Amino acid sequence: MALCCLPLGWSAWQLLTDQLGPDPAKMLMQSTGGWGLRGLTIVLLAAPLSRWGYRFILRYRRMLGVVTFSYASVHLLLFAQVYVGWSSVLLVEELRERPYVLVGFAAWLCLLLLAVTSTDRARRSMGKSWRSLHKLIYPATVLAWLHLLWLARSDVGEVVVYGLVFGLLLGWRMVRRRRLAA
Repeated sequence: MALCCLPLGWSAWQLLTDQLGPDPAKMLMQSTGGWGLRGLTIVLLAAPLSRWGYRFILRYRRMLGVVTFSYASVHLLLFAQVYVGWSSVLLVEELRERPYVLVGFAAWLCLLLLAVTSTDRARRSMGKSWRSLHKLIYPATVLAWLHLLWLARSDVGEVVVYGLVFGLLLGWRMVRRRRLAA
């Protein structure tokens, strides 16, 4: 868990020591959003890695999901503070006028549902519907990728890399599901 918090700690240190450049809010937004995407990647990698002999990662998947949600939440909180100043009127305007804000918020809502239902108690009380609900990781990933795509101006290299990685990970699941159904 401590290892997962290092990027946030590093960003806090950079903020406190004035190392984030002329627009620290932008750098913090990019950093927390980037770590949210990396977290989604690691969570999605857990299943294939466990099939390839690295089963230990499954023990940490829930924690990694909650940490991913935490980075996405800090990203959202920074947006709320810096860009809309906690104004619900400005927030609604941003959601209406900027599709990347809307899809980013939709991705966060999916992650919120996953985080809230990630406890053992929620899993027991939801029964089989818990597994269905936790498939929200897939639309959350697609929405997060769209958020990044619409934010990219001219440098789409990172967007392409995430798109390929997410496409491979989601494709692996589809192929596996078809093989199990056959």
